[in-house]
Amino acid sequence: MTPTRWCLSALAALAIALPATADEILPHRDDLTPKDRKRVARIVANSDDFSKPEKFEPMPGGAATSRKRVNRDSFSHASANITFEEEQTFKVGNGLFKKLWVSSPSSTQASDGLGPLYNARSCQGCHLKDGRGRPPLPGHEAVSLFLRLSIPAQTQEQQALLDTKELLRVPEPTYGGQFQIFAVPGLAGEGRFDIVHEDITVPLNGGEVAVLQKPTYVVRDLGYGPMHPETLISPRVAPPMIGMGLLEAIHAGDIEQLADPEDLDGDGISGKVSMVRDPKTGDLTQGRFGWKASNANVRAQTADAFSGDIGIGSPDKPALWGDCTENQSTCREMRHGEQERLGPTEAPDPVLDLVTFYSENLAVPARRNADDPVVLKGKEVFHQSGCTSCHQPKFVTSRKAANKAHRFQLIWPYSDLLLHDMGEGLADGRPVGDASGREWRTPPLWGIGLTETVNGHTRFLHDGRARSLLEAVLWHGGEAEAARNAVVALEPDDRAALIRFLESL
Repeated sequence: MTPTRWCLSALAALAIALPATADEILPHRDDLTPKDRKRVARIVANSDDFSKPEKFEPMPGGAATSRKRVNRDSFSHASANITFEEEQTFKVGNGLFKKLWVSSPSSTQASDGLGPLYNARSCQGCHLKDGRGRPPLPGHEAVSLFLRLSIPAQTQEQQALLDTKELLRVPEPTYGGQFQIFAVPGLAGEGRFDIVHEDITVPLNGGEVAVLQKPTYVVRDLGYGPMHPETLISPRVAPPMIGMGLLEAIHAGDIEQLADPEDLDGDGISGKVSMVRDPKTGDLTQGRFGWKASNANVRAQTADAFSGDIGIGSPDKPALWGDCTENQSTCREMRHGEQERLGPTEAPDPVLDLVTFYSENLAVPARRNADDPVVLKGKEVFHQSGCTSCHQPKFVTSRKAANKAHRFQLIWPYSDLLLHDMGEGLADGRPVGDASGREWRTPPLWGIGLTETVNGHTRFLHDGRARSLLEAVLWHGGEAEAARNAVVALEPDDRAALIRFLESL
């Protein structure tokens, strides 16, 4: 059966009559026929039967799901339903994703332009095996964790730019929007930082005790003078790359329908849409990517990473000096990697296109043990504890998605892609666009149970502070406080079943 027919059959198998006219069902889905809207409404409704897996639940990425053997490469496979020609594009993009950039001038002219300030020499350097970053081990440099920097608006002009979203944050005047600890030869890095931990004890029902580690970040050895006294610092680990094209293919109306910024239904959950400027058109559109949903699409996320993480200019972010500020004049005067014969910027077309395509088509791995009785019990606990209020289990993607492989797919990301107040414990105090200093985008959970297999660790949340899935749950606060307290109050066997369910994703 072809991938498209597989998805259509999945929807048809679950279609039954709904107690409303077609015009009243999912009216925002302008990509669907009335018949499709009925089918989609039925399939995305949460099940209350936890005795067995839902149909097609083991295929979280729809027909794009990878069913290859579970190993360290589980996040590195292509969408299973792309064409033969697209597989070649994916492989070339993979090569560029792994490519080590070098400083200029270099004999490898297609690879020079690194920095001058940078956090990693390749995309793979942060997203090891296309997976999740982690805090540095003792005595190691931070690579897949870095610090975002900004300051509150200092002038009316800056505030006006924030109000219109021409800017989402004001960079620190000397060190820019990101703290880069590495630099090319002949230039000093921006400095180093240390992480200091404070233990927090959390008693759990049943006599168990969890110990959380609250991190504090201290910058030192600053290479370019003191930071602005009002500098806001936020640590970020590299998120996993899987399923990004499918997230981009979710219909905007489906996300808007889940938002309730004023909590009009009184359930304590007030998720809101992040609105950002599309870098191509300048129009306001949904932000879906990044820890604070500050990028509209995968291409924008990729261009930002090239510029901020590696210091590579691209057609969408053409600055050849990356994140070097005007106050870092020596950095801006360093040799760059633009080659006239290759095209404008250091990563000219089609480099950005190829890496974007690769990033959009990293497949979500198939579920494991979806029919295990303990996993099914954990799924029931997940639903009954209120976790699905933010971690929306499933969507059917738009029929108008740019890539045919992403169209009309039943997917299970376990995210609403909305901003939620996560409480003071996880607050970074650093607003970005619509996201306050306490708000974060709900991260997708698909693939989370393979983190240790792929990346060799179990560090979670935006800064990797949680050393286990249970710790990640216990850090939830704000809108998620009730769900977190429900988990604390569980019987130990039920809490273990919840973790087993998360490990199956």
